[in-house]
Amino acid sequence: MTNTSDPRPLYDRALTWVRSLAAELPTDLTGPTPCPEFDVRSLLGHLVATVDRARVIGEGGDVFSCPFVVTGVDDWAGALATAVEKMQAVWQDDAVLDREVTVPWGKVPGRAALWGYLNEALVHGWDLAVAIGADEETDPELAEAALTVAEQFIPAERRGGEIPFAPVVVPRQGAGPTERLANWSGHRRP
Repeated sequence: MTNTSDPRPLYDRALTWVRSLAAELPTDLTGPTPCPEFDVRSLLGHLVATVDRARVIGEGGDVFSCPFVVTGVDDWAGALATAVEKMQAVWQDDAVLDREVTVPWGKVPGRAALWGYLNEALVHGWDLAVAIGADEETDPELAEAALTVAEQFIPAERRGGEIPFAPVVVPRQGAGPTERLANWSGHRRP
């Protein structure tokens, strides 16, 4: 079993998967995604923004100084790679894991914030994979670890408002762990 007290290795694996998806993008980025507020381009912009937000909070900065969606990017794979490298450099210091950081959902230890960003990477990675017709499942051990934490910390009952998730979606028969994580986070296939 993966050590869940330090989410950095899992987050790195999730971002490696997302980067592999960004490397196989279609030329048309206007297609829909399972996340109704985003087309493929804006979903990519949100993925880059969430990685940058993880960097900023690790530096002790204001998460709200970062955009919700990065725009004006021609090379999404490159933008994501750059954001990941900068974020990883900040989080190499073990002390950041226990430092209190401010995220959109409140003040939490750094490790709790990274679990949130890990969830973002996997759920929106699933959205991207579905949208571009790529393999929708990441490493099952990674997705199962994230799902276990999500089920523990993202309440099923209260969704919307301060809990920025749609209602839980009942997984389809045969859904893999990445899809089940997306379903827990309120995402469904189009």
